[in-house]
Amino acid sequence: MTIPVQPVLDRRHRPLRDLRISVTDRCNLRCRYCMPREHFGPGHRYLDAADLLTFDDITRLARVFASLGVRKIRLTGGEPLLRRGIADLVARLAATPGLDLAMTTNGLLLPTLAERLAEAGLRRVTVSLDSLDDTVFRAVADTPVPVRRVLEGVDAAARAGLTPVKVNMVVKRGVNDGCVLPMAERFRGSGHILRFIEYMDVGATNEWQLGEVLTAAEIVRMIDDRHPLEPVSASHSGEVATRYRYRDGAGEIGVIGSVTRPFCGDCTRARLSADGKVHTCLFSSGGTDLRALLRAGASDEELGTAVRAIWDAREDGYSELRGRRRTRSREDRVEMSYIGG
Repeated sequence: MTIPVQPVLDRRHRPLRDLRISVTDRCNLRCRYCMPREHFGPGHRYLDAADLLTFDDITRLARVFASLGVRKIRLTGGEPLLRRGIADLVARLAATPGLDLAMTTNGLLLPTLAERLAEAGLRRVTVSLDSLDDTVFRAVADTPVPVRRVLEGVDAAARAGLTPVKVNMVVKRGVNDGCVLPMAERFRGSGHILRFIEYMDVGATNEWQLGEVLTAAEIVRMIDDRHPLEPVSASHSGEVATRYRYRDGAGEIGVIGSVTRPFCGDCTRARLSADGKVHTCLFSSGGTDLRALLRAGASDEELGTAVRAIWDAREDGYSELRGRRRTRSREDRVEMSYIGG
């Protein structure tokens, strides 16, 4: 069945093309920039199972978003592989024509799930890994888990055909900036794509400071000094990473400079939280509750009208305004683990 598409544009004429769906707010790591343990420890209250969107809910909303122009869905969390039956959800979403399905994960559960996910219709994965050094990795992720467990997940994804595997490294000055070059050299020539992400002021709990940002320009210069790079044109409008390839043909890297190179002007992404709220920016505060409409028996047409109204009103540009004025207090921001990265 072909779904009729009625594209929608926001107030800055940006189309709705990408949807990131958080399937859980839980994670099996406690990365300092995302879920610091002092805020997400034993006393933290996670969403109750009854509050989560069901797989029927998610599949239905995916079809509604597809009818408004969404062509790419990325499953996120928390850690999406913690959601029981996640391969079944992938299979349901894959049944919607024209959707490109991807997932962001910490990779720890990929050795047991990668093949099933690929068979269900997942096309690619992005694996988060912030250092190859066990001591640094364990400090950043606040975990006793060794790096090899993540690398085993990367290998499992590659064997299952979830390629090209992308590896995301969040870089924080004074913490893991010394790991940039070893990471680049580990993945050069591997067929995987390493992407470096500037440390961002997402959420209210990571105590972000501008001085802790190792800039995209510094990262590129650090690698280029050892392994010469050249820029690569964006593959599509709205691509978040600035791409470079090694001049010797050993592959490519990307840098995501939300702090120093804002890409708000081309942002085509909406985010759906695990409990059914739509957020139009990673740095948003409140979202719009679609779960309430679902529970009230709204038709697909009514859901589509609601989503269209949300996107019609959108004018977000937080990263462009950062440093020029405070758009809202940090305490008002939604945590990244709630709406996905």
